[in-house]
Amino acid sequence: MRRLILLVLFAAPALSAQWQLQTSNTTADLRGIHNVGNGVAWASGTNGTVLRTEDGGYVWQTCAIPPGAEKLDFRGIQAFDANTAIIMSSGKGDLSRLYKTTDGCHTWKLVFTNPDQDGFWDCVWIHPTGYGILLGDPVRGHFAVFETTNGGVSWARDKDKGLDVKVKPIAAFAASNSLFYQTSSGYARAFVTGGSDGAFLFEAFTSHRWSRISIPIGSNTESSGAFSLGVRYTLPKCFDCEHGSDTFLVGVGGDYAKPDDSAGTAAFSTDGGYHWLAAQTPPHGYRSSVAYDATTKTWITVGPNGTDISTDDGRNWRALKPSPTDRPDADRNWNALSLPFVVGPHGRIGKLRPEALIAVPKAKP
Repeated sequence: MRRLILLVLFAAPALSAQWQLQTSNTTADLRGIHNVGNGVAWASGTNGTVLRTEDGGYVWQTCAIPPGAEKLDFRGIQAFDANTAIIMSSGKGDLSRLYKTTDGCHTWKLVFTNPDQDGFWDCVWIHPTGYGILLGDPVRGHFAVFETTNGGVSWARDKDKGLDVKVKPIAAFAASNSLFYQTSSGYARAFVTGGSDGAFLFEAFTSHRWSRISIPIGSNTESSGAFSLGVRYTLPKCFDCEHGSDTFLVGVGGDYAKPDDSAGTAAFSTDGGYHWLAAQTPPHGYRSSVAYDATTKTWITVGPNGTDISTDDGRNWRALKPSPTDRPDADRNWNALSLPFVVGPHGRIGKLRPEALIAVPKAKP
């Protein structure tokens, strides 16, 4: 989808503990964030902005802008270490591009440009093994899906007929670069969508042919649907069993044109996406990103009007409010998650306090 409207709205009172705001030294709108680990994280946004930290967010460094990218909107970023990362810009036609750095963002190389004049890229994901997938809005009635096996050096289009969409308007949302279902063995052949035809999980795990499964998220409008997908595994790495009963999925979204409407903002699946149920108590507004914290066994989701958490795999959500020592707006105006980091408009970067989720009461079974 081309535009996302961000409004600041009042959030209902609830739990305390929150995001600690950090200094980004930019006013760019940030939508891309990827925590690599060991203190290294990367962020990206409008006006060719790319940021990097090597000390857990204490200092965010401003990267060199890729040549000719001064006006690009970098909505997705995938990093591998402190030196290597790929960024994705979103825009019509050749404004959708991929750049790669291997020297800590001092220099960038253009590795792929959208070949579709009417295309628009929404999400990119690349595993350290080299496999990756890139998603764009439908072009000529077919979702634009490209795959790489060499870390983004080259890309091949997926022409499977299961990606055809010819009924009602349907598209993906370039909201937080978290549309893909990422398995523990490094495979990502599933993504979520929205639009007036409803929200769907497109998956190609079982037969390697794409099929779609309806998800109860959104309100069947062009501005609504599933905006982010998260996964939790209950078993160790197992390729054959990852799309099944051991896999819990949580999807969030809603209608970005009605960010204070809580209806249809979350759903969950206990069998790897085959069947979905709407959240019994949904987040209190449109949500653009969701992630799972394995240490505290807590799901967390963010959006323009606040932050919500779930301790029962997405069945029930409740608001997470700023603590007395936080800024009053620390819970809101967020776009994307890569725990413990969160990013938003006007250069907002937050880091989840270590104690924020430890004292959260768990839901009763």
